[in-house]
Amino acid sequence: MTALEPVPRRLLRDRAYDALLAAIVSGELAPGSRLNDGELAERLGLSRAPVRQALARLATEGLVESKPQSFTRVAPVAERDVADALALVRTLHEMAVREALPLMDAAAVERMRAENARFAAAVDAGDTMGAMAADDALHAVPIQVCGNRALAETVRRWTPLLRRLECLRFSTEVARASVGLHEQLIDALAGRDEARAVAVSHHIWSDLAPGRPAQGD
Repeated sequence: MTALEPVPRRLLRDRAYDALLAAIVSGELAPGSRLNDGELAERLGLSRAPVRQALARLATEGLVESKPQSFTRVAPVAERDVADALALVRTLHEMAVREALPLMDAAAVERMRAENARFAAAVDAGDTMGAMAADDALHAVPIQVCGNRALAETVRRWTPLLRRLECLRFSTEVARASVGLHEQLIDALAGRDEARAVAVSHHIWSDLAPGRPAQGD
């Protein structure tokens, strides 16, 4: 695509989604904040259509709630919903690790190490959103390797509900403990140690639970 070609509408929708998700996760749009599609469109430099599409997607993911003819607002943090989503996502990541382990090659292992280095650099720089992006990319490798599309889609569907927990975790010193846990996971996958890989994956996602301090290495 050249610079002069029209930007596809799908990209505008995704741009709006990414921007609104980041604002909700960071707290710029706090729980309970009213959301006006016209005001948001103006702030984002977009038309209302992609903003409305993004808000609809965020509503299906539990981050936005609306009542017809009444309000659209950032959803409060519902601990039960978050706990349920976390239990599901944790189990699916353990399943992905188990299924991917016999298929992991040197290139996949290296991708995980590169993303962990990017994660560590983001944590050191205080770049919370960068840390979350690198963390996503690292954990996506086993999901991609195992090739289970239903698993991948379910993780994609429910992970956004955990973003505000991740933001709190990755904006504090305890995020540094995740670097070591990532290395343990990568080493276990590289060494074909299924029990260890699954245990470390469980540990990583359990540490995200509300009110639970990170255990570290």
